[in-house]
Amino acid sequence: MELTDWLLTSGERGNSATGMDSRRSDRAAWSYGNLVRPLIHGATYFPELLSAIRAQHKGDLLLFTDWRGDPDERLDGPGSEIGTVLGQAAERGVIVKGLVWRSHLDRLQFSEAENRHLGKEIEAAGGECLLDMRVRPGGSHHQKFVVLRHPGRPELDIAFAGGIDLCHNRHDDATHRGDPQSLPIAAAYGRHPPWHDLQLAIRGPAVGDIEAGFRERWNDPAPLSRSPLVRLRELAHREDTHADPLPPQAPDPAPCGTHTVQVLRTYPNRLLRGYDFAPDGERSIARGYRKALRRARVLIYLEDQYLWSPHVVECFAEALTAHSGLRLIAVIPSVPEQDGRLTLPMNLIGRITALDRLRRAGGGRVAVYGLENHAGTPVYVHAKACVIDDVWASVGSDNINLRSWTHDSELTCAVLDESRDPREPHDPGGLGDGARSFARNLRLELSREHLDMDAPSTLHAPDPLCDPVSAFDSFVAAAAALDSWHNNGRRGPRPPGRLRTYAPPRLSRTTTTLCAPLHRLVVDPDGRPLGLRRRNEF
Repeated sequence: MELTDWLLTSGERGNSATGMDSRRSDRAAWSYGNLVRPLIHGATYFPELLSAIRAQHKGDLLLFTDWRGDPDERLDGPGSEIGTVLGQAAERGVIVKGLVWRSHLDRLQFSEAENRHLGKEIEAAGGECLLDMRVRPGGSHHQKFVVLRHPGRPELDIAFAGGIDLCHNRHDDATHRGDPQSLPIAAAYGRHPPWHDLQLAIRGPAVGDIEAGFRERWNDPAPLSRSPLVRLRELAHREDTHADPLPPQAPDPAPCGTHTVQVLRTYPNRLLRGYDFAPDGERSIARGYRKALRRARVLIYLEDQYLWSPHVVECFAEALTAHSGLRLIAVIPSVPEQDGRLTLPMNLIGRITALDRLRRAGGGRVAVYGLENHAGTPVYVHAKACVIDDVWASVGSDNINLRSWTHDSELTCAVLDESRDPREPHDPGGLGDGARSFARNLRLELSREHLDMDAPSTLHAPDPLCDPVSAFDSFVAAAAALDSWHNNGRRGPRPPGRLRTYAPPRLSRTTTTLCAPLHRLVVDPDGRPLGLRRRNEF
């Protein structure tokens, strides 16, 4: 397998201004020798993050970005509130630096008050947390990662990157009873919305790549906000609006595993003054997907919060059209997060049009599911993951929608494993790549949760989910059985599994006509330069 068959070269990233691809002596656009572990659910991620932060000493470095931060969210029981934990680290002499999206007013159901409070708590303890609004109008900083560095103890260096915010609703586990510290979303999810999510724990040289990405944002010379009103309020409240210098970046951690990691990002083509490190924006997430999808032959496995926009799913549709044996499994929320009279149809329009395009391309080879817990409550799918032919895997902050691929700031990690999966000696994709251990294990672990299946007792025991076609059929059968049980009044034992066949409600032509323009302008804006928009390129 040639890495350039699956990963972007420096030129293909399309952003010559970034230092991401010129950091190493070989100038490779990825790093070798990493150890990457999936942390499924906040209940897995948060305690590990807590332990890693509490192990930091004076002079160590803690960097984080987030979309929303709730200072009282507990990582692992009383006394582990994220604001308290970060403040205690700063008091111990850890260099704590954070970038959190400033957001819009809380009355619009965003997170300005919480993010402001988290920053104040950290800064009172001696750290620094900036409220960052250096985005396009209507955009957000959506990256969610933490980097922990340890001068003199590089074996402890670790980065956490993915889709899990440091905020309410995220602390759930595989039982999906929800986070005790919950915020309401759509009524169908109840008081404590069940939440399915995913983060990566990364050791090795890729930690340095993710840190370098943080430093590019931190050192951006543009004002944190262009709004005159916001800047006056900053002066009135004596807010920190200038980033203090970071210590020099330490050498990358030594190789420690078999995983090649490429850090991919989205930055918009920012109006007026662009990013110094991305003057025309960066769309390497979109480009990375498009390149990997051209290799897809057998199975695309997706978990996504949105799966919106016919522009974005076109590359998936092209792959399905080109290869008659290719199948697609998508796991998405059964109900959008917002169920208002206007927001619900605006959300559904983007999804309905995207799924229609996929089904026209793949027909019965496209299967889309929602999740529910064993009590029958829908599970909100917030994970952002893709596995292609059990070779290429991607986990990050980005969703399959236009704003994640062009408009907001995002960060994802594409992972290729040097080791083949010993359970699959033949080549399922027919391209000589063979199933890779990380990608296959990620797909299997996620699939087993949704199917209520245990892993085989031994590595060499038969596992029907290893075969992509058998896995596709297992999803179909499990969802059909659970759908039938519900349709028959839930009589008899509940079938195993949490999968429900996704069927969006129908929208009237009038509703579609009224809401479609709002969806494009407000929900799924486009941050590409005009020339790329006209050519529908990323």
